[in-house]
Amino acid sequence: MPGGIDLMKITLTYLIGFITILNLTSCRKQEDLSRIVIWHQMRVDEREILEAQLQRYMHLNPDVKVEALYKETEELRSGFIIAAIAGQGPDLVYGPSDQVGPFQVMDIILPLDTLFEKEFLGRFNPKALVYYKGHLYQIGDKLGNHLTLVYNKSIVKTPPQTDIELIELGQKITVDENRDGKPERYGLVWNYTEPFFFIPFLSGFGGWVMDEEGNPTLDTPANVDALNFIKDLRDKYKIVPGEADYNIADVLFKDGKAGMIINGDWSWAGYKKAGIDIGIAPLPKITKTGLWCAPMVSSKGYSINSNVKKEKLPRIIDLLKFLLAPEQQLEVTKKVNTMPTLIELYEDPFIKNDEIMVNSQLQIERGKPMPVVPELRAIWDAMRPSYQAVLGGAKSPAQAAKDMQQLALRKIKEMNE
Repeated sequence: MPGGIDLMKITLTYLIGFITILNLTSCRKQEDLSRIVIWHQMRVDEREILEAQLQRYMHLNPDVKVEALYKETEELRSGFIIAAIAGQGPDLVYGPSDQVGPFQVMDIILPLDTLFEKEFLGRFNPKALVYYKGHLYQIGDKLGNHLTLVYNKSIVKTPPQTDIELIELGQKITVDENRDGKPERYGLVWNYTEPFFFIPFLSGFGGWVMDEEGNPTLDTPANVDALNFIKDLRDKYKIVPGEADYNIADVLFKDGKAGMIINGDWSWAGYKKAGIDIGIAPLPKITKTGLWCAPMVSSKGYSINSNVKKEKLPRIIDLLKFLLAPEQQLEVTKKVNTMPTLIELYEDPFIKNDEIMVNSQLQIERGKPMPVVPELRAIWDAMRPSYQAVLGGAKSPAQAAKDMQQLALRKIKEMNE
């Protein structure tokens, strides 16, 4: 899922306090060329796989010591910025592609296009190579981080293909036995109060968050239509709960109280563990536009700290090539159903024959790359209050679209001052 911080407002005082701590308890010893430190925000099942892979690497390279440290997404981003500016921090930082823009702006990650051969990079899905301002700054080992329609096969036999079918099916499987207006089972649940989970419908109606220059594009008929559609799912068609954040939606689906949920590839393993026979389907097509709902798609991968000594780079590059190799990527794919980034793996029988992987790949193809520019954070923050005001009945969709645009412009201007 996306995240971020207001990078331009880190104050000198804030830095000085942390620099003192970092100098005393640095997680990175620049003078030790045999020690490689990785900061990451992988979930538990991914962490276990990474640790096993690092153990194999160290067995093959006994002169190298690799340490992987887990940090929450926001802690990782802010901590890495503070550490790297102070000349410290890990050798490698792992996370979603939208952290590339803020890190590059602060010149704390290295361009990778001069460190890796063109032949090597040519083996990757282009969506997994994160370029910014003409240079490569991240190589992904996982592609997706994308929303799909997840359905309970004991309730839904055939997933909907269009928005009309979504509504019809949702009404059919919504159950309100005592007709008190509080269904025992909903047709659809998801974290519809957050802008990230709204994006597929914005794109389905023909809109997007910004243009190619990074300018917000929120005051559009497409945004108004999408806002109306989400509100209608709840108020007119009554197939979603009156209120639902991420945790509420997640629990309802795990408890069998919802036939479908819109959620990301990070959630699938948890639903399987809860004993639900899940199916994955691409999000529906919007009949009015003929466009498929397109979620944001991003890679997760590795960037190199700009403080790394040149003498150490060969060791780090060797480690990255090991972690990005087909054997390691396929191991992760088979265990947690994430999409690999090496093109050659798309012909592997597991990916070609597994229903979840086939539909996940189709959704990725229909998705749109998540922007990596720092301005995206300002746009999220500008969308949220007006979007939630529409759901709360305080604003019309048309007014909300105008207010989103104005606030986004103001926040971007403030961020760049």
